[in-house]
Amino acid sequence: MNNEYLKDKLSTFNEKTSLDDLQEYINTMIEIRGFTGQTPEEVMLFLTEEMGELAKEVRKSRKYKIDINKKENKELDLEGEIADIFIYILSMCNVMNIDLLQAFKNKEEKNCKREWK
Repeated sequence: MNNEYLKDKLSTFNEKTSLDDLQEYINTMIEIRGFTGQTPEEVMLFLTEEMGELAKEVRKSRKYKIDINKKENKELDLEGEIADIFIYILSMCNVMNIDLLQAFKNKEEKNCKREWK
């Protein structure tokens, strides 16, 4: 398997693609790209880094002050940064053997029992 396999698999994804399908894809992608064996700590570090990159993109999109001396790409990539975070969340689920859909359902069942102000 290689990146061509990933491209072919990616082309089959649509609005009916399940979280299980995505988690399986991420497992395969990690294997193909040589990231097998990452620890939860390593994945968390990558996820945290991507959160910082998203924060920077949000800051740029809201026109907060930025360092004008830095050579930065002026194009916004909010979608790309959110996608990176999603990839690392799926990766963390795989490393920790978590079914994300079931985890979501379990958490929302608890949240539905809470009072919100």
